[in-house]
Amino acid sequence: MDSISIRGGRPLSGTIPIGGAKNAALPLMAACLLTEDPLELSNVPDLVDIATMGKLLGELGAEIERPDAEGHDAGRGNAPVLRLQARQITATEAPYDLVRRMRASVVVMGPLLARAGRARVSLPGGCAIGTRPVDLHLKALEALGAEIELKEGYIEARAPNGLTGGHVLFPKVTVGGTENALMAAVLARGETVITNAAREPEITDLAQCLAAMGAKIDGLGTDTLKVSGVDQLSGCRHRVLPDRIETGTYAAAAAITGGDLTLTGARADLIESVIGLLQRAGVEVTEQGDGLKVSRANCDLRGVDSMTEPYPGFPTDMQAQIMALMTVAKGAAMITETIFENRFMHVPELCRMGADINVHGRSAIVRGVGKLSGAPVMATDLRASVSLVLAGLAAEGETRVNRVYHLDRGYERLEEKLAACGAQIARVAEA
Repeated sequence: MDSISIRGGRPLSGTIPIGGAKNAALPLMAACLLTEDPLELSNVPDLVDIATMGKLLGELGAEIERPDAEGHDAGRGNAPVLRLQARQITATEAPYDLVRRMRASVVVMGPLLARAGRARVSLPGGCAIGTRPVDLHLKALEALGAEIELKEGYIEARAPNGLTGGHVLFPKVTVGGTENALMAAVLARGETVITNAAREPEITDLAQCLAAMGAKIDGLGTDTLKVSGVDQLSGCRHRVLPDRIETGTYAAAAAITGGDLTLTGARADLIESVIGLLQRAGVEVTEQGDGLKVSRANCDLRGVDSMTEPYPGFPTDMQAQIMALMTVAKGAAMITETIFENRFMHVPELCRMGADINVHGRSAIVRGVGKLSGAPVMATDLRASVSLVLAGLAAEGETRVNRVYHLDRGYERLEEKLAACGAQIARVAEA
């Protein structure tokens, strides 16, 4: 199992291209099930999760073609195109072996129901950062006329006469639930109103792609989506929006090392809450050309409080990275996690590196220390793993991050991008 070795204490300087958003690309890929025509997606990152979704879609009948990605420069406009075409749905089961690897696999349920009238999807089970149940997905699909049964660890959904429009009211914000409901509604008979819909940019990106395919959707970017069902959708070409979490992660890398990075392809409007927090902490963030410039050359970091919230609030997927940043800030910071109940699993590992963190329920008090010290640490999930990389970039001595397969799910060429900006970082293949 590979690990990553980092020798910290080197300010980062240079340019990092920001790739397409994984969390947008996955539901966009699933949207190919809604039409027999080809769907062409550009700026799709080359990640393990993308490959997993591709394998699942292939088992359902989709043909997938990706031009040679070698040497592409994500974020500069020449990322290869992913071509997907589901002329026929040849299977309607998402098996446990694939769903357990990536919970986002459940977003095939809505498209399968809409086009094929049935879906059998494995229950995802637990997750390192919380249970993340899919009951809200199921209630949404039932509101559109689907018959749902849980049987032998699988969700068995049927709509033999097709889906019908209805009122989907989410009691709490759910990104995946909104995606499933939206893709199911576009081919349902009549009008569907989705209330308390997630407002994340990835939802809007999906809706824009569906609209280009012929769907009729009003309320993009708001918490109320109105969908008028159509008989069929066509194919289209769509460019995946830039990854706001990758943007925030590399912005935190510039800040924690006292460096200066230009993030090409990044969009400030997607991470306003993160930029605001960084600026309060003493980090300079400015829009420049086709991206953002992030620097902290001659000033101390200040401890600032944060609380995760649904978009447009501070994203839970940036909580671990900001906690790593706060470990070396002056003063104290309170970080409150409201989205997932078990997302502080990186705390013990950061403490192994000398961080001063105390967890009280859903809040963590972080008191900044003068220096972190390199240590062997273990990643527990995707964002936790990159928080340990950030800590390693600032620490004295060597940090060895184990179980880095988590990183490969969400960060494309991370070591290469950081090394190009002065980081002493390398992947170590274990025998």
